[in-house]
Amino acid sequence: MDMDATSAANMIREWLASEKLETREVQDSQNFLHLHVRYPPTKAAHLFNVVIPKNRNLVLIYSITRVDEGQQLEMKEHYLSDSLEWETWLHETRLLLTQANLDWVLHIGKKETKESGPLQAFNLSRPIWFDGLTQNEFMHTMRKVWLTKLSLIHKIKFGYGPGTGKPGPVDDWPKKSSSKNLRGKKTQVKEMDINFDETGGFGRSFDRDEWA
Repeated sequence: MDMDATSAANMIREWLASEKLETREVQDSQNFLHLHVRYPPTKAAHLFNVVIPKNRNLVLIYSITRVDEGQQLEMKEHYLSDSLEWETWLHETRLLLTQANLDWVLHIGKKETKESGPLQAFNLSRPIWFDGLTQNEFMHTMRKVWLTKLSLIHKIKFGYGPGTGKPGPVDDWPKKSSSKNLRGKKTQVKEMDINFDETGGFGRSFDRDEWA
């Protein structure tokens, strides 16, 4: 039997419930389904987005992370003191993400000079087409995005310290309120920013308009 968006959405809800994962429905006119999912099911959960776009036979799993303000300042010091070493760090980061077999976007700070600015945010995602959608594939994709995200968090933390606990700016994102981004039911997740200590709380910060 061919799978459609309705049956895919119902199965995904069942799988997430069976794994005891907290989910919230997001009212989203651009997509057939948009869920916020806290993963993994621990106190250190990140916010993941599970989306079924309209008129597409796939589900997209993605998670976006803002880089800490203090870490961004350390990155600025790095590229000002040794631009070649900084570009090497960025190159190695891109290779890490490409080898992870995920789709990714790095949001780099905008600068008037030739040097690239700090890494301000990163977006990791992976699509699963309906003809390959199983609980095993879905949950392993969640896990793959999570482990790759954690690898990059550790890489940033090792190179640029623990940060200040405050998310830094993201030049690529338009200035707009989270209520506009996350319009929907009152049950949506409380606003939190990313804490780069994986033993503490994690939250969300993302621009849904980056994704078709």
